[in-house]
Amino acid sequence: MRIARWVDGADIGEGFVDGATVIPFPDGLRVAEVLAQGIDAASALFGRRDLAAARPLADVRLLAPLVPASIRDFVAFEEHVEGVSASVDGKSEVVPEWYEAPTFYFTNPHTVRATRDVVPIPETQRLDVELELAAVIGGVPGSDGENLDAASVAAHIFGYTVMNDWSARDLQSREMKVRLGPAKGKDFAMTLGPWIVTVDELEPYLDADGFLAVRAELFINGELIGDDLVSNMGWPFPELVMYAARNSVVVPGDVLGSGTVGHGGCLGELWGRRGALDPRPLEPGDEVRMVIEGVGEIVNVVGERVPAPVVPRARERSRQRHRSEVAGSPAGR
Repeated sequence: MRIARWVDGADIGEGFVDGATVIPFPDGLRVAEVLAQGIDAASALFGRRDLAAARPLADVRLLAPLVPASIRDFVAFEEHVEGVSASVDGKSEVVPEWYEAPTFYFTNPHTVRATRDVVPIPETQRLDVELELAAVIGGVPGSDGENLDAASVAAHIFGYTVMNDWSARDLQSREMKVRLGPAKGKDFAMTLGPWIVTVDELEPYLDADGFLAVRAELFINGELIGDDLVSNMGWPFPELVMYAARNSVVVPGDVLGSGTVGHGGCLGELWGRRGALDPRPLEPGDEVRMVIEGVGEIVNVVGERVPAPVVPRARERSRQRHRSEVAGSPAGR
């Protein structure tokens, strides 16, 4: 099954992509509700779909396939870490801690874009993209999604979608020197789409170790920049979900990105390996196309830079500990 959201004239539709058509869910259900009910309930809904309500896919504009409850983005590809660390941090390395656990960061669920959107960008001179596969969490009867173990975790993966983690590498490099982030280097945009493909559709691509051996490709202005197999990630998706839920909780609608695939899944990796901005950073008007086998493709055009209010530098402060010691304070008058 493929699940999507779309604009059809003045209406927003949510339902199934069935061949070259879109069909609204029965009973006016929304994607969030279907995710919460889980994969078995979604299969039952698909059996009840109203073919008379179908609309040509070509006649609607796809939205992001869900409004995420949260977005965790992992860094699960060793080859990506090797390359991009040089361009962001100035040193190519994979620290020993990377191998101990599948590290992630939380990013902004409020700036999610759809395929075919023009994506406005901040005032960056090193705009980059990151090609990823993302898992979408669904509901499981009797489970609250907390502290999931290996035996139960896979059932919480409802499906997969393509992810582009847009990245301003110059902003990211500055803020990560403060030992936090990435923050504003990633805050402005994340593309998800074109739809959610349910987990059963990708089962034929599972290798003997439980990794998804689907091919991922990045094209910029029609040129193939990088390609990889998603099975090159250091942990399979159920282990990413298990780590996310460790002493925590995952809920329906959560999105978990794999991290950037290796072998040119982003420009930053190539900059680090080549020691130069080759290929050049993205500029307004550039087209970015990402394709993942068995899932689909997303296409975006880079929009114009959007100036933002200037934030002042930190002020030098006295480090006094009592108001009475500060000249002009009420207690000192």
